Amino acid sequence: MKIVAAGLFVLLVLCPLAGQESAAYNDIDYDYDYDYDDFFDFGENPHGMTIVGAVETTQQMIVIDRETIERSATRDLAALLQEETGMSVVRYGGYGNQTSINLRGFSTSRIAILIDGVPANSPRSGQFDINQIDLDNVQRVEVIYGGSDTKYNVSGALGGVINIITIKRQAPGLNFGFTVSNTGYLPGRHNLRQAEGAIGGPDFIDLVDMQSLSVSAGFGAERFSWRGSLFANRAGNHYLYEDDYGFARRKISNEVLDGGGNFLFMLPLANDASILFDTRLYYAQRNFPITMHSVGSALSTDLTISENIMFAAPVIFRDDLATDASFTWQTSMNEYGDDYSSSNDHYLTLINRWNWYPTANFTFRTGLDWRFLYINTNSPTELEPVKTGNIGGLYLTGEYSPTRDLLLIASLKGATDTRQAALIPKLGFSWRINPQFTLKNNYFRSFKFPDFDDLYYRSFDSLFVGNPHLRPEDGWGSDIIAEFIHNQNFSLVSTVFVQYIRDSIHWVKQGARWSPENVGTALFTGIDFRPAFSLPLDRGKFTFLQIGPHYQFQYSWLLSGDLDFSDSYRIPYMPVHIIGGTVDLRWETGSLLLSAHFESTRYADTTNQLVLDPHIVAHATLNQDMGERFTLFVSLRNFLNAQYESFASYNMPGISLVTGLRTSF
Repeated sequence: MKIVAAGLFVLLVLCPLAGQESAAYNDIDYDYDYDYDDFFDFGENPHGMTIVGAVETTQQMIVIDRETIERSATRDLAALLQEETGMSVVRYGGYGNQTSINLRGFSTSRIAILIDGVPANSPRSGQFDINQIDLDNVQRVEVIYGGSDTKYNVSGALGGVINIITIKRQAPGLNFGFTVSNTGYLPGRHNLRQAEGAIGGPDFIDLVDMQSLSVSAGFGAERFSWRGSLFANRAGNHYLYEDDYGFARRKISNEVLDGGGNFLFMLPLANDASILFDTRLYYAQRNFPITMHSVGSALSTDLTISENIMFAAPVIFRDDLATDASFTWQTSMNEYGDDYSSSNDHYLTLINRWNWYPTANFTFRTGLDWRFLYINTNSPTELEPVKTGNIGGLYLTGEYSPTRDLLLIASLKGATDTRQAALIPKLGFSWRINPQFTLKNNYFRSFKFPDFDDLYYRSFDSLFVGNPHLRPEDGWGSDIIAEFIHNQNFSLVSTVFVQYIRDSIHWVKQGARWSPENVGTALFTGIDFRPAFSLPLDRGKFTFLQIGPHYQFQYSWLLSGDLDFSDSYRIPYMPVHIIGGTVDLRWETGSLLLSAHFESTRYADTTNQLVLDPHIVAHATLNQDMGERFTLFVSLRNFLNAQYESFASYNMPGISLVTGLRTSF
């Protein structure tokens, strides 16, 4: 009864949205403009990874298309998500450093990160290195909000799903393209390290602090197609920042050299089926400062290799049956520090999905996902018995449309890590009340097994030790979404959500040692409000103006021990208010994109003693065509020169200038 009452209250709050006047259409919030005829080409369709992904989802969803990715000129996935969706991002400094994405209060390890529908989170840590994604190789990004996802049906999606869909289909003939850019930081006078009172002059080498290169080539033909790409980055991260005492400092000992490649071969089969062979490689050398202000550093090298085979058949055995399958093998090698502690992890992922269409208004979906982890380490930092692990599940989903405008979804997933098992149900509906207004509602169980590092990790000095007695994070959630579109000039997506997690896992200090604990109950609630205004222009060469503000209010309570709601202890790195948006002005040969992102006060610990001040960052990006084949882009990042900490004691760069050239043949 409490859930039903809450749903009715939210419905009363959102229904007035249907009566609002309007004037713009947000082309990244909706995927109505995709070509539904191309339903069998791996990932480049609105149906999901392959032909069996759900056409419709009852959850809040944002799609960032290829054109938007190019106009943003962002360096990595995290920056793209922050600017285009307003997502909160936690960084340990400049390019190449550890980065965590926050979706509805849940960090990266509690978000399902997919590449072409295949889980990419490390089953060991739950993390994902966003630097191994070359945005020049991405066709679009799908962000699905909320737990218990029924679009891709993968395990561990407490906060939601981010699916990175890479470029596969090639235009007929030989194709070639490249992007090259330079990032420069503002040089200036600064206090020298280990020299009290000494001042250093401007280091003009910082004007060429980072260089990036991405090259691709491909060939499209009726009988087969292939595509290969390479990318490389050199980053000094030698930016100026203001330390805790107000002194100007210059970041050192944080240099990064990384790069990677991708090669895929796609072969059409009979009955519109396809098979895809995909190989990815990423290598990085990173200097990590011992502390933010340290002149010493530890060298880390990473190598990740993935081999992926995917098969999709829109018709198999019979006309109303479709399937896809993927087999992925990933090797991850890491060496860190002077002691050369190293690890060599191997991940095997198997996915098989089936769709059955017995009638025009009913779809039955089923499938399984399974991941196997093998750890091989020569470092004493791992507990010896821990060598292998499994996680996966089997799902059954029914989709029923009694009318063209109503979709009902019921799903049940069984998940296991071989030690224990759980059933994860979800109910959802999408009701298009009229051509302008759609109402969606979801109720779901939130469930995630502890990651291997939470269970078994042991640092070299034994200051960080895992806890093998952790219980899974378990709870429930609900959201209600109102979508309103009028005359393709105005759109509005408004969401109210609540999520409750029991046995929330956090690393806490006990004496001199840190270890993860089931610290208690976590409760998240909030509102996500996204209007968008579009205005076709006919003034000279200007063609289009779009304004897309967004606001998110999100409150959390950490209820551990004797804490209750009156204590108002919040989840670390979770701001109450996120305000931002974009202004996109286009003309016949280019565009100007302005974006801003504000986050209110955050806390860096579970006791809310370590306070991180509010901050606002703003960016401006100019794209200008230079003939038919070349595009020049200039991006002024953080042009307000905001000085802030994204992660505690790790200061972020101030103003920087990115200049680059992009082309395709």
